[in-house]
Amino acid sequence: MANSSLPSGTAFPISRRNFLTKSTLVLGAAALSGPHLLRGQNLNSKLNIASIGAGGKGSSDTDNCAELGENIYALCDVDLKTLESRTASNPPSSDTTGNTRRRQGRTYPNAKKYQDYRQMLEEIGDKIDAVTISTPDHHHAIAASMAMKMGKHVYVQKPLVHSVYEARYLRQLAKERKLATQMGNQGSAGNGLRRAVEVIQAGVIGKPLELHVWSNRPIWPQGIERPVDAQPVPANLDWDVWLGPAPMRPYHSGYHPFAWRGYQDFGTGALGDMACHTVNMPFRALKLGYPTVVECEETSEMHADTYPKTSRIRFEFPEREGLPPLKFWWYDGSPQDKTVKPLRPPEDLTKEIVALRASLPASGCLIVGDKGKVFSPDDYGSQFFALCDSESKFTPANQHEACKAVPQTIPRNEGSGGDDQRQKAEWLRMIRGGPPAYSNFDIAAYLTEIILLGCVAMRVGVGKKLDWDGPHMEATNAPEAAQFVKREYRRGWTL
Repeated sequence: MANSSLPSGTAFPISRRNFLTKSTLVLGAAALSGPHLLRGQNLNSKLNIASIGAGGKGSSDTDNCAELGENIYALCDVDLKTLESRTASNPPSSDTTGNTRRRQGRTYPNAKKYQDYRQMLEEIGDKIDAVTISTPDHHHAIAASMAMKMGKHVYVQKPLVHSVYEARYLRQLAKERKLATQMGNQGSAGNGLRRAVEVIQAGVIGKPLELHVWSNRPIWPQGIERPVDAQPVPANLDWDVWLGPAPMRPYHSGYHPFAWRGYQDFGTGALGDMACHTVNMPFRALKLGYPTVVECEETSEMHADTYPKTSRIRFEFPEREGLPPLKFWWYDGSPQDKTVKPLRPPEDLTKEIVALRASLPASGCLIVGDKGKVFSPDDYGSQFFALCDSESKFTPANQHEACKAVPQTIPRNEGSGGDDQRQKAEWLRMIRGGPPAYSNFDIAAYLTEIILLGCVAMRVGVGKKLDWDGPHMEATNAPEAAQFVKREYRRGWTL
């Protein structure tokens, strides 16, 4: 197995107190002993950035950095059509519907072009300062690790990695190399999420006892068998590089460009895709740390190659820093999929939400305390409502007297633009010696590691309770889980 050992110190227990401190990070503090020095440039000069993944989310990730004044030095994408469209000298000014050029993405005719990021980093590693990574999940850790070992700062789309082991690995690597890092869960940049953390930690709903989070994903093929027919590989696609560390299989249009998320070899399903957004706020607010139990309670039909269409997973967290034990349930499933009834929280828990909105929203987060509840109806925690014991209905937090009385303790990201761009700006400031980004790997890798335990539980099987030893990444009662905690890599691909 490639990379049988973690970076120094990774396998040792991580202090819960250290995690709790980081998860409520004061952004005005000094930045993690200062990030790795740039290429000898003046800190006021433009950064040279290489973007791995030029289309889809990679388009906005690249454009955000350019709009913030940095230089896009190179673009990498396995699909030549995507790569050529992003480096064209004369792109169309609008599409047939009249949308502006900005909607389609900027172009970078002077950027160097690559299909394989390993070749790109080897050839221009001494010319770049930072890398953005916006690929399918199974490439995230490989690309990030290679760049970080070269001293490059990295911005990686969510979910940060494909496996529990990879999350721990990148977290330790970022710490040892003192690099500026950020995961692309853009809600972290929003004032609403940070305010929700303050309100919950101030005790407005008392001590938290339960967490329920549900999602309207998947909105891609999932709960299906692997395609049996092989198709010719398109001339514009490097299929071998697209597969990367995953086992070899024949090309099929059902995988590329977007339908890969539900496949266990490439994606992390609805849980991996969305929980980095939807669990982000409660993860911080509730100081979750490691669970001691993870169990997949129910799913729709399981298939060998893909995650199910709907699932319910339970995580149990022990007492921590004066907080009582807490149970967290995750639910997913698309209401638009008429072939399955999506699993959701019990109706008696959500009756006030239904009264507020006339129906249960397609996604949401409900935190139940011993003195009230907090409900957020969006994926990013940007809007939330509170209900205290003496009340019969939810009130918007900005109108709730108990919430208004809570002082601000977490600095805000005051940059211009939307949350997505402001999150990039926060990362770029960290590169230049500013405070830690709010979703840097010390936090984001921890969040991703916890979330991906749900994927492990699904693959082990419904009704199989995992007694989890977090510091050692081990299900003490289920050795069969180990194969899903750390995967085998195909030859030519290593961390």
